[in-house]
Amino acid sequence: MFGACTHSSPRLSSQSSKTASCHCRDYRISLPFTLGIGTSCVLRGTIAKGVSQGPFLIFMGISLSITAFPVLARILAELKLLTTDVGQMAMSAAAINDVASWILLALAISLSGASNSPLISVWVLLCGTGFVLLCLVIGPPIFNWMDKRCAEGEPVDELYVCATLGAVLAAGFVTDTIGIHALFGAFVLGVLVPKEGPFSGALVVKVEDLVSGLFLPLYFVSSGLKTNIATIQGAQSWGLLVLVIFTSCFGKIVGTTLVSLLCKMPVQEAVMLGFLMNTKGLVELIVLNIGKDRGVLNDQTFSIIVLMALVTTFITTPIVVSVYKPAKLATTEYKHRMIERKDTSKQLRILTCFHSTRSLPTMINLIEASRGTAKKGLRVYAMHLMELSERSSAILMVHKARKNGLPFWKKREVSDSNQIVVVFETFEHLSKVSIRPTTAISPMNSMHEDIIAGAEGKRVAMIILPFHKRQRIDGHFVTTRDDLRHVNRRVLQHAPCSVGILVDRGLGGASHVSASNVDFQVTILFFGGHDDREALAYGMRMAEHPGINLLVVRFLVDPEVAGRSVTLDIDQTYSPEAQSKDEELLNDLKHKLSKNSSIKYEEKLVKDAAGTTELIRAYKRCNLFLVGRMSEGQVVLALDIKSDCPELGPLGNLLTFSEFSTTASVLVVQQYQSELSQDSINSLKDGELTEGNSDSD
Repeated sequence: MFGACTHSSPRLSSQSSKTASCHCRDYRISLPFTLGIGTSCVLRGTIAKGVSQGPFLIFMGISLSITAFPVLARILAELKLLTTDVGQMAMSAAAINDVASWILLALAISLSGASNSPLISVWVLLCGTGFVLLCLVIGPPIFNWMDKRCAEGEPVDELYVCATLGAVLAAGFVTDTIGIHALFGAFVLGVLVPKEGPFSGALVVKVEDLVSGLFLPLYFVSSGLKTNIATIQGAQSWGLLVLVIFTSCFGKIVGTTLVSLLCKMPVQEAVMLGFLMNTKGLVELIVLNIGKDRGVLNDQTFSIIVLMALVTTFITTPIVVSVYKPAKLATTEYKHRMIERKDTSKQLRILTCFHSTRSLPTMINLIEASRGTAKKGLRVYAMHLMELSERSSAILMVHKARKNGLPFWKKREVSDSNQIVVVFETFEHLSKVSIRPTTAISPMNSMHEDIIAGAEGKRVAMIILPFHKRQRIDGHFVTTRDDLRHVNRRVLQHAPCSVGILVDRGLGGASHVSASNVDFQVTILFFGGHDDREALAYGMRMAEHPGINLLVVRFLVDPEVAGRSVTLDIDQTYSPEAQSKDEELLNDLKHKLSKNSSIKYEEKLVKDAAGTTELIRAYKRCNLFLVGRMSEGQVVLALDIKSDCPELGPLGNLLTFSEFSTTASVLVVQQYQSELSQDSINSLKDGELTEGNSDSD
């Protein structure tokens, strides 16, 4: 009766791939329900004298044993545990818990009727049971028929949506007439609606804005107005509040932990599951409001239980984060963490990230320009970054987009109606590039974890991130979302490979340029250092494309002023060894000049920062600039460019200034280093101090 189920429980330890199953009855609701009945006896003897005993016992038992399914789903999604084994187990247990609680709630409502006759209560229960059976017989065939008539990717007929909403209102009216509650009828019908397919998705989209944006806040306001904290006065009232909170936490946490340990779950996961099951929220408020409307709960009891629900919900996330520390994925050891390499015959793997369809044309044209020769090949992993919103549909999207807690990479044989996936599939068929798309749905403060995990899992050599600003028609940049800057900065600091930040000015226009029509001028500004070498290595690969013309411009200090430049604060990381690697790569480039007429190399002598800037302006007529994030040497130190985007480095900031009139996109490259230089780390920290700065417009 109390949420019993038979299930197989996998051992969640990351150290073993085997699973241990047990067939046990889930009594996660039994212990807290029993303790709730015991607590109700204490309350009836103190602050709830004179209330009907039967309904009060059941309402208190439900209040202390219920788990808020929607709130739990939101917490699991934010912690990226929704699609893990422990998350799925928590959701399954919460669903069974909710069903049992609704059945008990129907019993409590029938017992709390105005009439004291037991026959009336029996009649209400029989009518409620008949209503449920009728819905089970009629509902599924009708909903399945509607679902089959809704094609994937096509708009859903409004008649089906209106009919479903009308049926929900009718079900609520019937159960309210019976004497249970209107919410019970709506809940039963909602359980029967298919959870997969276009019909359920369209239904959620149609109603979630109205429900989440209007009805739900109004319901919480109504509950808040009914809560009178002033009624909790004196040592007795506060003592009862502590008792209720302790009883609720002890019953759910201990009960769930014991059952989980019997199912041979590790202690850490068992304790975490106990705290997750202790989550209260919307469903708890529904129970409490019904109890108060029926006169079962007085003002003081209602306020005490509302505060208990708030406390238990607020402590869930921080405790789960501190208790549950999932074993990190084994670090994948792979050699090619950067584009610069001795053996260039190996396949190049790149992870491209984007937030909206606005940047797709530029991203696809960049991929086309990077494919190199057909023999070597390029594999691209395209990650659509989406913020976990407060919308109900976001939870459904997480289920489809994540697997085992990580973004799910779609295989070729998996069909998908997502327009972004279709775009990449079409491009793959028209080009010689292998593309695997995925969608990463997570909060902004942890989105970088998905990017880093995806890069490491797929052993990519470079991550390409979109710039957090977009260009207006007048050429000025405006911030789309400031959170995106934080994501880029965290990826730069913790990435397992090289990173590029793409400043989009429309590479190739607003549409994809076919391979035969590619005609791009790529300019590399080379000053020296590992980041510049990575940009040069990337450019040399681009030059293998027949439609790419590569120009490499090396900036050197004029010998006339070299002697006076020693007074500058020269970067000590630009060692003779780094200079030697620069010369080695440049010699390789010069060797290719005779074989590839599309590559040009120039050397420019500069005397000061102003002269360097003017020389750079002379190369503004190109399609793409490739620059290192932290260029090294005397020349770049003299630039000393101040900006609110230090993650772009001095050259990246110069090329994105509104005064620097150019239509060329910019790719700022940071080469992978096991440990970033102190200057690089400091520049990322400087970005935190300039978050409040205005945009460069």
